Amino acid sequence: MGRVRYAKSMRDLERSELAVASRSEPRRHAIRSMRCVFETDAEAAQAVVPRPLEAGLDSEISVTFARVAVEISPEVTIEIRSACISVRVEYDDKAGWYLLAMPMTSEQAVTRARERFGAPAKLAEVRFDARGESISARVERMGTEFLGLEGLPVEDLPPRTETEYGYCFKAFPSCEPGKGFDQDPQLVRLEWRHEIERVQRLEGSLELKESPFDPIADLPIRRIVAVEAAEGTLQTSGRVLRPVPGDWLLPFMHQRYDDPSVDGVEV
Repeated sequence: MGRVRYAKSMRDLERSELAVASRSEPRRHAIRSMRCVFETDAEAAQAVVPRPLEAGLDSEISVTFARVAVEISPEVTIEIRSACISVRVEYDDKAGWYLLAMPMTSEQAVTRARERFGAPAKLAEVRFDARGESISARVERMGTEFLGLEGLPVEDLPPRTETEYGYCFKAFPSCEPGKGFDQDPQLVRLEWRHEIERVQRLEGSLELKESPFDPIADLPIRRIVAVEAAEGTLQTSGRVLRPVPGDWLLPFMHQRYDDPSVDGVEV
């Protein structure tokens, strides 16, 4: 008789449960990142955020590039390069970031982010170059380079520990044409716990280029708030907060797919 590995045996399931039970908290991943926060137009920021989230009054957008060592299993660790474009939002008593786009270099990471958390992850070419004094990062998808960040360290900042929150939606697109969703989408809150060992303030520049597949350039840069580079560790966890009506999310579902035919809304 043969063996098939598309199904787990009871021993496999027990081993998985033991591995999860042995971890009292999520794994820490080594991370090196580069981040730019900028202010955009308030109308543009609110237009891309689904209810029940509300864009923050400061209309801030965060663009983060990262190089992360992720442990897939005790025997396998992979390096992932990623970017995260997010909008500052308010919800309940925890302000955070609504995930607008998340290009990543790893198929495994994309699948886990989309299926487990509902994050808008997509495969992309992400370059992160920290050799020498300057630091640069760029993203290319569908043959178009649409995002770039460059910086030069000008000041060392104190190490810090901080917790941030991200928001996204687990959605269930309908099997039937024109129906929308098979069940209500779920609002998810992510928790990012940073242990930052080294931080540098950068003098930097951010470039947003036109792309019909990743239209980040629709959010104009009005003022650069901060540019930083950091090294440390990151823990990520998340939980479902509540269901939301499908009509609230339907105008935004194309954000996680590639639909260059969208005309968009006037702001």
